[in-house]
Amino acid sequence: MQYLLFIGGLGWTEFLIIALFIIIFFGAKKIPEIARGMGKGIREFKDATKEIKNEINEGSNDEQKA
Repeated sequence: MQYLLFIGGLGWTEFLIIALFIIIFFGAKKIPEIARGMGKGIREFKDATKEIKNEINEGSNDEQKA
């Protein structure tokens, strides 16, 4: 919850400064590679959580049948 409060305190000028810093620090060519890597990581995390939820649901369904 504190994370959301932190983002709520930033205005457009702060986001602009952060974006400029990222562009200067990483370069415009690196940003798409970084975004792709983050997207893959998020996708793998979501897939793993779905698998865990499915296993838990299957386990509870097996217990109800027994």
